[in-house]
Amino acid sequence: MQTAFASRLGIEHPLIQAPMSGSTPPALVAAVSNAGALGALGAGYLEPQAILDQAAQIRALGERPYAIGLFVLPDEFEADVAAVAKARAQLDALMAREGLDVRTSLPSRWAPRFSEQFAALCEARPAVAIFAFGVIAPAQMRELHRRDIYVIGTATTVAEVRAWAEAGADAVSMQGAEAGGHRGSFLHEAEDAMIGLFALLPLAVRAVDIPLIAAGGIMDGRGLLAAEVLGAAASQLGTAFLTCPECSAAEAWKRDLPLVEEHRVTTIRGFSGRAARGLRNRFVEAMPEASQGLPYPVLNALTAPLRRAAAEAGRGDLLSEWCGQAAGLVRPQPAAELVARLMHEYRLARRALAG
Repeated sequence: MQTAFASRLGIEHPLIQAPMSGSTPPALVAAVSNAGALGALGAGYLEPQAILDQAAQIRALGERPYAIGLFVLPDEFEADVAAVAKARAQLDALMAREGLDVRTSLPSRWAPRFSEQFAALCEARPAVAIFAFGVIAPAQMRELHRRDIYVIGTATTVAEVRAWAEAGADAVSMQGAEAGGHRGSFLHEAEDAMIGLFALLPLAVRAVDIPLIAAGGIMDGRGLLAAEVLGAAASQLGTAFLTCPECSAAEAWKRDLPLVEEHRVTTIRGFSGRAARGLRNRFVEAMPEASQGLPYPVLNALTAPLRRAAAEAGRGDLLSEWCGQAAGLVRPQPAAELVARLMHEYRLARRALAG
């Protein structure tokens, strides 16, 4: 069902697949976009050339609008040497105990440079750019608009949505506490910004006059309609797409999602150093988060070898199994079928509400 928001982006449905960094290969992005929704490449971990290469692959799979998502971060990071050494010792000991034949190492750089990623995004020229962890600079906003790239910010509070609106964003994704993955908070501590989506949406609608996108815990067409009733112009779903065959999430992670108990979804810092929502598994319980004391992306880089080895070994219990609060409602199926199913459910729910 095309809305004013969908029409502006050149898509058929007011539905966005969340840009989940590390889990959104070109095949998934293109499948979602070709089905009439907005596929999104999570490029937060990608070097600039990889962004360009994957954008080219998406275009080769179908010339439909798509998005690229980035994390707004400084170009350089300084890390506490003693804290890095302590975290490495803990991680290496855990991997040894769990029988994983890999150990931590010091990377040449803790994360790709945001300025270089941003330049690659501009060169790729997607229809939409999605940002989290902060607000982009005025010159960057002007550059995106000069290239006719629609800008979506991520907010977890009313103050953050106002900040994005004042910066000139075209729309803002409101990330409720139910959302899986990294928290987009930037004006508040993440733990102070865990506001339920259906409380946050009406507050944000009252605060700004740009389109708002609902994100967090939406898994079916009823959720799409509920978000619309509360004022959302569209919905952004991430966890719902994790079990699609096109998604590159580890198979062990995909197997665990249908079995997730809602009370075991929690806020975690131990994998990356930044608050994120996911499954409380063996890693979370074995690694006291406070003992590491390293921020994102430093800790994220140090845990990367463990996560890769765990995925190869089929050890979901040692992975960062990010997921939203309603992860147990996943329906494993091809992405295009999931988009069609969601929109069919939405239409049925709308008829039921009207009747």
